[in-house]
Amino acid sequence: MRVCLTAFGTLLLATSALAAEPEYATIKMQIEVAKPAKEVWAKVGGYCDISKWLGNVDCKITSGDGGIGTVRALRNGSVVEILVGKTDLSYGYTQPVKEGTWYNLYHGFLEVKPVTDKTSRIFYTLMLDVSDKADKAAKDADIANRKMRFEGALEAMKKLAEGQ
Repeated sequence: MRVCLTAFGTLLLATSALAAEPEYATIKMQIEVAKPAKEVWAKVGGYCDISKWLGNVDCKITSGDGGIGTVRALRNGSVVEILVGKTDLSYGYTQPVKEGTWYNLYHGFLEVKPVTDKTSRIFYTLMLDVSDKADKAAKDADIANRKMRFEGALEAMKKLAEGQ
């Protein structure tokens, strides 16, 4: 019994040593829009509207009715996202664990806030674990790439909302 417990303890310590400590990164983005918040949300806030503003990303609702718990599949199902929060002008989502792959705890939050009666601001926040990257340069590059891609999405949302 003692040998078994010692072997288990050694295995547990070895496994813990291989697992990286999570390093969560938050990417906050925003853009001004010359339209009221409700009009903006009507143009860009549907759960599969991502296909309109993220560029060449197909989207299909695979389960749910658009409320919390609704699942969308992007890129022919290679990316799955679950709606975990929703208000009249916002939603939040997460990507589930995939068996056999590293999990980065990826979450996204899209929100439109009124600024005046005729203007609003779109906010997009991403949160993920970058501890799987080799070094600080790789982490910074990953964050910069995501920020550039989603800032492009914000520009596309602005154009859609403003009718450009």
